[in-house]
Amino acid sequence: MFFNLLKNIVFFIIFLVAVILLCLPKSEAQTCWQKNLLLNSTFNFNVKNNLVDTTLDVKYYKLKLKIQTDPDYLIGTAQIIATFVNSLSNSFFIQFSDSLSIDSVLYNGELSGFSRLNGNVFFQKKNGDLIDLIIYYHGKPHPTGFGSFIFGNSYSSRSIWSLSEPFGASDWFPCKNSPDDKADSSEVWIQCRSDLTAVSNGILVSENYNPDSTKTFVWKSKYPIAPYLISIAISNFTKYTNYYRYTSTDSLPIQHYIYPEEFAKVKSLLDLTPTMLEKFSYLFGEYPFIREKYGHAQFGVMGGMEHQTITSIGFFSEEILVHELAHQWFGDKITCRDWQHIWLNEGFATYGECLYKEAVYGKNIYNQYIALKMDDAKKAIGSIFVQNPQSINEIFNPYRSYAKGSVVLHMLRGILGDSLFFKAIKAYATDSTLSYKTATTAEFKSIVERVSNSSLNYFFDEWIYGENYPQYSISWNYSEQENNNYNVSISISQLPNTTPVFFIMPVQIKITTLSGDTTFTVLNNQMQQTFQFLVKGQPTTLIFDPDNKILKSKNGDGIKEFVRYFLAQNYPNPFNPGTTIEYEILNFVNVSLKVYNILGREVKTLVNEKQKPGKYKIFFNSDNLASGVYFYVIKAGSFQAAKRMIMVR
Repeated sequence: MFFNLLKNIVFFIIFLVAVILLCLPKSEAQTCWQKNLLLNSTFNFNVKNNLVDTTLDVKYYKLKLKIQTDPDYLIGTAQIIATFVNSLSNSFFIQFSDSLSIDSVLYNGELSGFSRLNGNVFFQKKNGDLIDLIIYYHGKPHPTGFGSFIFGNSYSSRSIWSLSEPFGASDWFPCKNSPDDKADSSEVWIQCRSDLTAVSNGILVSENYNPDSTKTFVWKSKYPIAPYLISIAISNFTKYTNYYRYTSTDSLPIQHYIYPEEFAKVKSLLDLTPTMLEKFSYLFGEYPFIREKYGHAQFGVMGGMEHQTITSIGFFSEEILVHELAHQWFGDKITCRDWQHIWLNEGFATYGECLYKEAVYGKNIYNQYIALKMDDAKKAIGSIFVQNPQSINEIFNPYRSYAKGSVVLHMLRGILGDSLFFKAIKAYATDSTLSYKTATTAEFKSIVERVSNSSLNYFFDEWIYGENYPQYSISWNYSEQENNNYNVSISISQLPNTTPVFFIMPVQIKITTLSGDTTFTVLNNQMQQTFQFLVKGQPTTLIFDPDNKILKSKNGDGIKEFVRYFLAQNYPNPFNPGTTIEYEILNFVNVSLKVYNILGREVKTLVNEKQKPGKYKIFFNSDNLASGVYFYVIKAGSFQAAKRMIMVR
């Protein structure tokens, strides 16, 4: 799911904006949007008690919905076929909103009693493991969450739509309202005014006019589907179809249902969908619902929702179209098993935006886009793993589930390298044990470790179950060795964190010298750590994580003037009777500076003491030494250097 305003913005602000807009001169179209804003501000957006009966395994949903307007009303029939999973209980229950009335229930073909309490409908279990419920109900749904079922407007027409994620499916049809139990198949029959078009999941198998000036649309999906992904969208749509050609002879229809007043201005964006499908099919494996369709149905939310095979869309941009399409793999084909692992849906779809930018516009645009995601990820508070899966605000936190979730994949790519990373992502997206089923973080991690043949416990522990991000301080220096070689020393320290106390990450370090560039990779696995590197040429710059592969803050790298170990040529040279010798030291060390004749015999000690880091000048008076060649030698810790000088009488 993708909201233009990150969809988690405080609804009080939305309410204020709507009130301000209501005070301005406006067209009829503007009025329709403002009504939706005001309606959204009344939704129950925080916490919902969503208990489910884990003994049920749902196989099939069939919804027959009669949508009436003026007044707004829903008459529904829901068939649920399920089996028991090791049930020792004498009863079972499903979820269904108390705001809708149940007229009667058939249980395995017979009238059945039931009881209702707190959004649950309870039944006494009959003999046998098969459950075939047909529930007849009516009323006007009370929308919760992001607007689970809305009787709205679009310009001069009505617009009725659903958006059930995460808990809203039971607001308009009885179901086992949990993402971990996918029905093997589903049908949605929609009867509405004949001047309207009704859209749902899968394939439209029939479209029939009725004697009462209504029309019935029958949609069938043969792929497994979670209840929150079942959807409807009804309006006076303009239908536009283009195609994704996945072989030389086969095409997938891409069906767009758009408000006629907006079609012309969004068509160019809709025409990008085949390219998006092509790019993602290459990266993640073939489009998951290739035997049915893909498409968009416009609705009254300023965002998007990845309803299976038919994204609901209310705001049009390249990013939102890409995001919702990526969900068809990550969220629809493979669904998070529970809402604690929502990053497997939203983090992956958000990273899909990044990958599309890279595929179409190049790596520089990718780098810019991921940098924006990192800025948002730094605002995340708490772990990506959702601690309170009953809270909608917690589940759909834009900084954690979306931005930081996508950055985790960017960092994983940095660790594995492109080849292994994309191999692992495709292996996850096509895994036979997860495809058209559900997954947890542990199962994704297991696949990545298998493909990469490496343990990633540290990575997932700190980035999925941990909090915050590393804050690095870097200091570095260098010393001259022989033959234009230089020893570079870098010290890395992290500020203390909560969980983990500090972050373990492989880090790239780029050192630029007068002779060229060299990049090293080290494993930073201590809160304070020092590394040594030998490079050719005098260093000028050191960059920590030069390709921005880590979510972090840092200070201390870059270009700096450093005190270093250095012995200069004496001046004047030749000399008589004295000359000046300069040297530079890095640390507080014992310094020895001595003069030797050409036979290697020491003739004078100029320095023999412990000195502070800095630059020094020493005057050497030749006294009674004979003319000739002499050498002066410095020893400062592990640093040694010698220079030749000539004394002339």
